[in-house]
Amino acid sequence: MKTKILAFMAFAILFTSCSDFLDEDPTTALAEADAFSKMDYIEPLLLGSITSWRNLQKDRPGLYFNLGTDEAQQGTYQIITDANQAGIDLYNGFLSQENNALAGQWNGRWPIVNVAALAIFYLESNTEEDTARRDVLLGEASFIRAVLMYELARYWGEVPVNDKARTLELGFGRQPLDVVYEQIVTDLQRAAELLPATQENRSLPTKWAAQAMLGKVYMSAQEESGYRNYNLAAEAFQAVINSGQFSLTSSYSALFNPNTPNTTESIYEWQFNNTWPDNNQIQWQTGSRAVANLDQYAYFGGYDLILPTQYCYRDKANGGIWETGDTRKNESIRYDFTYQGQTPNPPAGFGGDEVDPHIKKYEDVRTQGSQSFWNSGKNKPFLRYADVLLSYAECLNELGQTGQAEGFVNQVRTRAFGGTLPAGMAWSGLSAQQFRDQILDERMRELAFEGWRRIDLLRTGKLVQLVGTRNKWAQQNGTIADFHNRYPIPLSEMSQNDEINPEDQNPGY
Repeated sequence: MKTKILAFMAFAILFTSCSDFLDEDPTTALAEADAFSKMDYIEPLLLGSITSWRNLQKDRPGLYFNLGTDEAQQGTYQIITDANQAGIDLYNGFLSQENNALAGQWNGRWPIVNVAALAIFYLESNTEEDTARRDVLLGEASFIRAVLMYELARYWGEVPVNDKARTLELGFGRQPLDVVYEQIVTDLQRAAELLPATQENRSLPTKWAAQAMLGKVYMSAQEESGYRNYNLAAEAFQAVINSGQFSLTSSYSALFNPNTPNTTESIYEWQFNNTWPDNNQIQWQTGSRAVANLDQYAYFGGYDLILPTQYCYRDKANGGIWETGDTRKNESIRYDFTYQGQTPNPPAGFGGDEVDPHIKKYEDVRTQGSQSFWNSGKNKPFLRYADVLLSYAECLNELGQTGQAEGFVNQVRTRAFGGTLPAGMAWSGLSAQQFRDQILDERMRELAFEGWRRIDLLRTGKLVQLVGTRNKWAQQNGTIADFHNRYPIPLSEMSQNDEINPEDQNPGY
């Protein structure tokens, strides 16, 4: 990690080589302290780190954490052609410390964490410049470090803590979860305090994004960390609700119209467009190869990396999640592949599932007839108001307020059924356990393929049980086990970091 950090710092400084500080002494390598000595230098570095965070959501790697769940799985052709990637769904011997797909996710996060940590360290000691501007930058850096550290901790468990003021104390080894989450929570509390309620640049986080993430952390931190706290989570979500800045869109389809991004429901979404390098290529991975073979400009063509599981695309009557009349079904999943009057067939020699139901949520019709679907550029949601309502409801249920919790779920369901809940569709009179059982399905219906399912399964302790029975590949292989609740620490990290050794590997790998 130390080697990777130094390499990234060199790249970051080169990336901002048009800045004034390089012009002053172009022949001299800048020291770290020089690069972070002024807010005019820190701001572009932070913007670059936010872009790097966004870019982790692009293309194939941005979908890896969605795989291996009961919501989504790889297409057959992907399974038979890439053993490392296939291991994410099969939970076999290729889901190991040598897995390059997961190593890329680990490696991609640490340089961003490091830039944020450096910014925090130098901003905290900067008392000579505009304090209001400093506070906003400090809030942004704190938010970025907290979110990336939360992902690392939730997926890998104990991880190093990057705090420049405590390097001698903490070193570069894995830290106990209470130490990791102490930093995450402190960062989010500071971000919520310092960030503005709105930002003109929508790629920048706000106070409410920090509040929503704080709620997420409190309700989903590993219990052994000591930071699982439904009271504090509810308080954080309630602050977002009471802010009056967000509301559900009138229809579910409005959320995914590429011509109207950043809706009233958006708390934070990654900003993309149809022009490289700001395209996201998600459609490339979620679309159908059978359609792509008809026309490379077909906006719902692609390469079948990630498909919904049968549980995710079937009606309740057939063992799935969908209730009659729920508008989210056909906005989230494509069932019809007719293209300009043609009905494609699965291409010979591939997987045979190219016209099985596919993910529709990220289709970008703007590319139709003019650009390859590689140039898809819809924004990708991260934090939505509907998620806050459902999460708040879950917290209320855990606090013994199930009746009140049902009301918040029914807000989301009312929108899902077109504005009026049909008779019998409102949640009412549930026990706390019935609520727990049903909320996971409701979250899948509302938030399918938006990146929260694995964390939902991890925090509820349901990963092994539900993935083992609902994910085609995990069920077929039959090897998913409790130790898979964590990913393996990559071998590349252990080979570069003297303070993480083979004996520090997560058990089972």
